[in-house]
Amino acid sequence: MKKWMGWMMAAGLMLGGALAKTTLTVGLDSDPPNLDPLLSSALVDRQVQNQIFDKLVDLDENLKPVPMLATGWSVEENATVYVFKLRPGVKFQDGTEFNAAAVKFNLDRYRTAQGSRRAGELAPVKEVQVVDNLTVRVVLKEPFAPLLAILSDRSGMMVSPTAVQKLGADFGNSPVGTGPFKFVERRRQDRITLAKNENYWMKGFPKVDELIYRPFPDDDVRTANLLSGAVNVITPVAPKDLEAIRKNPNLSANVFAGIGYQGMFLNVNKGPLANKALRQAFAATIDRDTVDKVVFLGTAEPANGPFPPSSFAYDKSIPVPKPDLELAKRKLAEGGKPQGFSFTLTIAPGPVLAQLAQVYQAMAAQAGIQVKIEQVEFGTLLDRGTKGDFEAMAVGWSGRPDPDGNIYDFARCKGPQNYSGYCNPKVDALLNRARSVRLLDARRDLYTQALKILLDDLPYVYVYHPQTTIGLSKKVSGIPAIPDGILRFRAAGLGE
Repeated sequence: MKKWMGWMMAAGLMLGGALAKTTLTVGLDSDPPNLDPLLSSALVDRQVQNQIFDKLVDLDENLKPVPMLATGWSVEENATVYVFKLRPGVKFQDGTEFNAAAVKFNLDRYRTAQGSRRAGELAPVKEVQVVDNLTVRVVLKEPFAPLLAILSDRSGMMVSPTAVQKLGADFGNSPVGTGPFKFVERRRQDRITLAKNENYWMKGFPKVDELIYRPFPDDDVRTANLLSGAVNVITPVAPKDLEAIRKNPNLSANVFAGIGYQGMFLNVNKGPLANKALRQAFAATIDRDTVDKVVFLGTAEPANGPFPPSSFAYDKSIPVPKPDLELAKRKLAEGGKPQGFSFTLTIAPGPVLAQLAQVYQAMAAQAGIQVKIEQVEFGTLLDRGTKGDFEAMAVGWSGRPDPDGNIYDFARCKGPQNYSGYCNPKVDALLNRARSVRLLDARRDLYTQALKILLDDLPYVYVYHPQTTIGLSKKVSGIPAIPDGILRFRAAGLGE
């Protein structure tokens, strides 16, 4: 009998059927709005997309571009041409071939498709040329320093051309890439299920059979699911919950500096905040140190702009703005509202965001500014931002390894994520120049000039730089700590 049982186990079987598949469950703070990289504008989208889609290049722990679907690249013709060599033998999850034609299809789609959120990122690309089956030339209009960093994110995600042509606008509901996990199903506001890509090009990966994402907008619920073992990983972790996770012998917390920022878009085209002096009055009430201590228990970095201290574009000579109620009152008078005014701040669900909004509300009230708080679902929030249907909106950015990704599409005229509706040709000129300069000191100077204008015009109030916070079971291994905050599960294991 023992011999027979041993044979059954060796064959990968157990009484009653096959060995149970390994399922890793991840709790997120919201339901991803869109799984098509073309249309995506949320960090939570990227958490799932990075498992379905490989990119041309990836990032290492130091945010350095490293090979992924491109095995290597060269920069030619005065930095106006990038030549990429592609990985052979890669298949999309629908069985079709990944090759140079697929890369051209993807980059051209991102550049030209209606409604593309990637168009701004790839605007410097003049043409994409197929040299041979495994070689692509990307021809630029002028030198473009952020290109590799951009291709390490959604603009570099390779989707199946066959699937796009077949599904059209429905592609985001049945996404197909070359990544370690393939899409199985989605139940809105409940779960997204991914399965192991058995034909993944990196042999031996992924290590788990199934990856399930579940949205828990409530921080307490998200943490409770980790503490109970209902999920294996959660991100983000509310600062108040870090200690409970660290004290649990079965769990661990991973906290490291991120590259993003958080704050508020102020609508410069309609409502009371279209008045610049009133924007300045409100901004002068914000106490960033209090936000850090009260809401984030010392885990946030007060911000002087969109660039974190780890970025080469960070200029320490620009001070973090301090609250100044006398300045706020002078600006109220200048804006014709000496007794104050009221506006609505729209936020996404979640107790931390609600607490943060209430802190802003209390600070503004000291100057006679009444802040009404409106909470809407995250996808709705982004949609209203795109339409300019708000007065103020608390939306941050997860950050990009190149500083261009933290400012360009948010501050330039008609940028796809310029929700405030701000337009200043001088800022545009500085940001465009910074894209074409390769010397880091010269780029920093250009960003500083642009930032000084933005800090006066205030289409956005930069408040703090969040840290990446992950809570996980000690049974989970193999998740690298990449500062972009995206969890990569290709090498993740789930022990006993």
